[in-house]
Amino acid sequence: MPTTKRESLIFGIIMCVGMVLVMSIYNLVINGQIDQLSVPHIVLEVFIGFCIALLLDIFCVGPVARKITGKLPFDKSNKLLFVLSMSGFMILGMVFFMSIFGLVTLMLSEGLGDQGIWSTYFMIYLKNFIVAFPLQLLIMGPLVRFIFVKFIKEKEKQPLYATE
Repeated sequence: MPTTKRESLIFGIIMCVGMVLVMSIYNLVINGQIDQLSVPHIVLEVFIGFCIALLLDIFCVGPVARKITGKLPFDKSNKLLFVLSMSGFMILGMVFFMSIFGLVTLMLSEGLGDQGIWSTYFMIYLKNFIVAFPLQLLIMGPLVRFIFVKFIKEKEKQPLYATE
């Protein structure tokens, strides 16, 4: 897929936009906040979530997922196995960290109530993982790869100026 740092950044941006948008809407709906918050507040929360997710993707989760996938004992030329492995580690890492983001926003907006921090985090993680795993593997991953190959990779193959 991405072969340069520029391509990796573009791929990461497209993936983060899609995943953060869907997961933010999902979390707002399951927490009953979609009709309680103003549109500017929702946009701000999605934007902050996107920025955090992109930074995690570039500097933390992405490099670790690549390193772990690279060390696994399978033929790296098998594209399907490579993509599934990389996606699996990305999902685990991103859900782990973005659930912390969700916990912090919950604590700032509503507090924990009578629940403990660990049980609340575990429930947030579980609810996010249940949606993020199939969303990434079945919908967003293939969609972003299609968009990337169709519009980014093909454009880079074409010369800037046509010569006759």
